[in-house]
Amino acid sequence: MRNRRAVLALLLLLALVLPSALPLTRATPAPIPVGEWGQFLTGIEVPTLTPASTGVVAFTLGDPLGVPMSSVVLTLGLYAFNAWPGNATGPIPSQAPRLLGGEGSSPTYGPPPPPGPASILVGNLTPGSPAFSSPGSIPVLVSVPSGAPQGTYAIRISLTFVVGGKPYLLESRGFFTPAEWENATAAPGTPSSLNATRLGVSGVLPETALLVRSNPFPVALAVVLAGALVLAGVGGYWAVRRGPRSRSGAKAGPPPSHAETALGKRRSNDGD
Repeated sequence: MRNRRAVLALLLLLALVLPSALPLTRATPAPIPVGEWGQFLTGIEVPTLTPASTGVVAFTLGDPLGVPMSSVVLTLGLYAFNAWPGNATGPIPSQAPRLLGGEGSSPTYGPPPPPGPASILVGNLTPGSPAFSSPGSIPVLVSVPSGAPQGTYAIRISLTFVVGGKPYLLESRGFFTPAEWENATAAPGTPSSLNATRLGVSGVLPETALLVRSNPFPVALAVVLAGALVLAGVGGYWAVRRGPRSRSGAKAGPPPSHAETALGKRRSNDGD
């Protein structure tokens, strides 16, 4: 009897302790039809910037579900770097561009944070209302340090929101490892399909990239082009100007009214 009570007490203790010891797992995002994935985020435009400059990321965020969306958060972040010139892909450098998100209708921005994601707290989206767009009330600013290496910075994008109490999550390709992506695109019998459930998301978003280049129009090239234009102008002037006049006062005779032909000046017969 005592052994049975001891076993029951041990089982009760384990039932109380184990749940708190196990890692917490996030709720499984609700699925979204494939045809609606590309309608959430459209018109993505990222400017080409030079070191020590700033720009704005443009996009349009819509509600293709036809139901109100709450707690909408859009996040953009750098995740890969491809140096220029060349084609060497590597980690994000310390002097990488900074992405700055905002909140509210008149966001304020402090000093650029370390390279990391920029979250945009959109709030709520309702069907029939104008789509949230940027640049607009809540733009995404891009600040490029003066020491930023030249090259292409890949930007991955995620979107979270709630509909009817269910959480939704959409992420772009940059959030998944090559093995995860291969596993999601290798469904039996459908080699070209993409299974978002295998990726643990509601759907997949497009992603973009930022190109950082120094001024591609150097001063030396501008000087060469200016010189070429001046020489072309001078050459055109000499080509169309009238020739010099005679200093002795002689005048050239009138130009011939007609040119002689191979048949001579006069013909008596048609065969001449």
